[in-house]
Amino acid sequence: MKLLLSLAISCALFSAGFPLSCYQCTPDASGNCTNTVTSCMSSQPTCVSTTATVYTGTSNISKISTKFCSVPQQCVSGSISLLGVRTTLNTNCCSTDLCNSQTLPEWPQNSLNGRQCYACNTTSCLAVLNCSGNEDRCITVMATVLGTRVMVKGCVSPEICSGAMSQLGLNASAEINCCQGNLCNDARRIIQNILLLLVPLVSIVLIH
Repeated sequence: MKLLLSLAISCALFSAGFPLSCYQCTPDASGNCTNTVTSCMSSQPTCVSTTATVYTGTSNISKISTKFCSVPQQCVSGSISLLGVRTTLNTNCCSTDLCNSQTLPEWPQNSLNGRQCYACNTTSCLAVLNCSGNEDRCITVMATVLGTRVMVKGCVSPEICSGAMSQLGLNASAEINCCQGNLCNDARRIIQNILLLLVPLVSIVLIH
C-alpha cells in the first residue's frame, strides 16, 4: 500500500514538473503556417487547432488556420453573419502533448434556417438579415474603433455568444449582447426590456 501511494505521489510530481506541449502556428502575410513546439503555461491546459474563414456570399475571401495553447472556454465552433459578410470558426481542442497537429477545414457553409436578425449598413441598423446554419441568436456589438463608436448587428451561433468573440476579432472591451427570437436585436426592444426590469425595482424603492 505504501509503495502504491509513493508511486502515485511520484507520478503526480512528475506530471506537475512537465507542462503540456502543443503545436504553435501563426500564419505569415502569405497565409503560410509552420508548426513549432511550445510549452504551455499551467493556466493553459488545452491544445487548440482552429480555422477561421470569411465569406462574402458563397465566395471564400479569407481563411486563417492557427494552433496554440489555450483554455477549454476557447473550444468553440460556429459562425457570425453580418450584412454581406459571414465569418465561421472551426475549433478542435485536446489535452495531450502535441495532439493539435491537424489543420482543420473550414466550418461548412450551411443553408438558411428561417430566422432573421437586424443588421447594419452604411445608413442604419434596420436591414433584415437571413440567418444560416445554427445561428439561432441575434447579436449587437458596440465597439470603439480608432476612437469612433461603432455598432454591428447580425446573426450568431449560441457557442460564439458564450465565449469565442476574441477569436473572431471582437476584443474584450466590446459591449456584446445576444438575444433569441426573430429580429430581437432591435434597439427599441432592448429599451423595452430595460424598462421592464426597472418597473419592479422602482416598486421596491417606493415601498421602502
